[in-house]
Amino acid sequence: MFTGIIEELGKVHQLVSEKENLHITIKAALASELKIDQSVSHNGICLTVVAIHNDTYTVTAIKETLLKTNLSSLKVGDLVNLERGMKLGARLDGHLVQGHVDQTGICKSVKEAEGSWYYTFTYNPEQRNVTIEKGSITVNGVSLTVVNSKDGEFSVAIIPFTYEHTTFSALETGSIVNLEFDVIGKYVARLHKMK
Repeated sequence: MFTGIIEELGKVHQLVSEKENLHITIKAALASELKIDQSVSHNGICLTVVAIHNDTYTVTAIKETLLKTNLSSLKVGDLVNLERGMKLGARLDGHLVQGHVDQTGICKSVKEAEGSWYYTFTYNPEQRNVTIEKGSITVNGVSLTVVNSKDGEFSVAIIPFTYEHTTFSALETGSIVNLEFDVIGKYVARLHKMK
């Protein structure tokens, strides 16, 4: 489990395809603190550390993960939002995040708002995922609050700190992002539909 509070921006150091798998090597300061078999969220995707070497570590994405996320579009030099698993008993500053991407979305627009930014994303509503006004959403691993929730579309407001310390500064219209819809919100929405 994760919180959606990004610890660090890692940089893609190497990409190696092997059959249907992709081995991703990340350069990050937190590499020296990791252990083999530890879970780390990469743009919201929970991946297992399989190798560590100095300031880099490697994770492997299988075909299923590559098909359902934006990992297959990574290039050497790209920045990645990183978060280690949450500690039991620690503060939950974001929201409960599983690290299991529900689907990808597309950045529809980016609007600057005198010191902050509004990002609007679209997604395929046929997959039965929903957002709830003022509920939580995870975009590329970042825990955010939904504004302007619509069927297949939502917006988020980004403060300068988040803009500077995550990959949001690199997102533009047309960027593909990983979305994990709020577990509690999904449950509430399904209960509401049953009534």
